[in-house]
Amino acid sequence: MLDLRWYALAGTGLAVVLTLSTWFSATAVADELGAELGLNVSELVWLTNAVQAGFVTGALFASFFALADVLPMKFLLALGALAAGLANAALLMNPGPMGAIAARFATGVSLALVYPTAMKFIGTWFVTGRGLAMGAVVGALTLGSAAPHLFRALGVGIEWRTVIAITTLACGLAVIIFILLREGPHQFKTTRFRVGQISRVLSNRAAMLVNLGYFGHMWELYTVWVLLPFILGTRLAGEPVLWWSFAIMGSGALGCVIGGHLVAKVGGVRVATTQLGVSGLCCLLAPLMLQAPDALFYAWLLVWGITVAGDSPQFSALTASRAPSHLVGSILTMTNSIGFAISIVSILLSTQLAQHWPLEVVLPLLAVGPALGVWAMR
Repeated sequence: MLDLRWYALAGTGLAVVLTLSTWFSATAVADELGAELGLNVSELVWLTNAVQAGFVTGALFASFFALADVLPMKFLLALGALAAGLANAALLMNPGPMGAIAARFATGVSLALVYPTAMKFIGTWFVTGRGLAMGAVVGALTLGSAAPHLFRALGVGIEWRTVIAITTLACGLAVIIFILLREGPHQFKTTRFRVGQISRVLSNRAAMLVNLGYFGHMWELYTVWVLLPFILGTRLAGEPVLWWSFAIMGSGALGCVIGGHLVAKVGGVRVATTQLGVSGLCCLLAPLMLQAPDALFYAWLLVWGITVAGDSPQFSALTASRAPSHLVGSILTMTNSIGFAISIVSILLSTQLAQHWPLEVVLPLLAVGPALGVWAMR
């Protein structure tokens, strides 16, 4: 008998990869896009931060109205993928600096309907093995985020519009996949929107304690991804930067899947805490590794890439297991919104500091998040 769980996981993972390719689509072509639209350094940073801000706004809205617990998940997933594709395509219309930032903000709002909802959706297919399943979904997010670097590496010399067009078409395919999916047999309870629902999410002590670890993780994750080309730029230039950016970001998917596999043996708390601790150590080792031989330098970055993203699904699985069944979607969405708000602060602070201080000084500051997260988890 066919185990439909794995077909659902494969379909969901593929659709998430395709949709999330829009997250860093503009960042991967920032130099060419910036030159075309006349963006200054600050505006270039906001090509990434606007997505984060849009995600926070969309997630807060979805959480306040409990959309993931009220509306059909297939509908939200397909709507989010469609809207992300349209917002991404707006860059092809040469909208100018403010228009480009607004388009990236709209992309983030759209993705807020996809990522948290996909986590809840796959939970309807898995009870046993939920940590592994969520690891696969977050691994898909990681691969999707890294995909624009791969597109550029495969087509060095292609103009930025081609990358934007490819990621837009990817969203269209994701819409079709989401429409074809169906929810699993392990349904969460549904709820109806009520003013004040958000207070129940915030007052859920068990889930919010776990999320303190997640917030420490988010202080580090996206800032590392944003700074990665600059770290690689200390030794490489041109096409190799693209390949290594994809490899290191994409290695996070390996961390997600391996971590999910280990949950049954050592538990989600230990897996998340260990990966968070290792990635924090990688932050602290930056002054040494930036001066290390090439083999050690790239090994350090790969370990960092694996662990900086690999703990994320375990935080989501732990939150889902501790949240009231009828508010799982809302709590996951609220948690994501707070985490991404933290990432905006971290990105802005780190990129500003990097303009005045060397990376050897800036990167160890990212260890503050993992340190606080490990303390909270313990």
